[in-house]
Amino acid sequence: MLATELAALYARDIARLIQELRAFPDTRTLWQTLPGVTNPAGNLALHLEGNLREYIGRQLGKVDYTRERPLEFSQKDTDKDELIARLEAVHGLVPRVVGGLSSEALATPYPEPFYGSSVSTQQFLIHLSGHLNYHLGQIDYLRRVLTGDGAIALTGL
Repeated sequence: MLATELAALYARDIARLIQELRAFPDTRTLWQTLPGVTNPAGNLALHLEGNLREYIGRQLGKVDYTRERPLEFSQKDTDKDELIARLEAVHGLVPRVVGGLSSEALATPYPEPFYGSSVSTQQFLIHLSGHLNYHLGQIDYLRRVLTGDGAIALTGL
């Protein structure tokens, strides 16, 4: 079933995000940027947390959440361990919600218009997965450039 496969992809990719954050040597490095880079890895992680909690947790899972999107990009210096703990909670939430969707629920329009158009929940979940991976790649690359370290061994996948 598609919901099960999507849930597995979200579980894998959120686990990868957590592994990337753990690979940063400290909180300070998580909040560094380089010339031409607007958002540090910490802000990208906050943005992914807000995005997933809002669009999957609240909209589909009916979990109480109030998104404060501007803070995702303006808040600085959240402790690395706190950020990881928040994403571990998302790791527990998102695959459970997605995996619990029926085929009928996936085929229905997503509860909110997407760029002014109605799209199926299935299509929106695929879009969100791409969004997660886009920022995950940015975080990985920024970590490599800032630390001089290479790829990390992805475990537990």
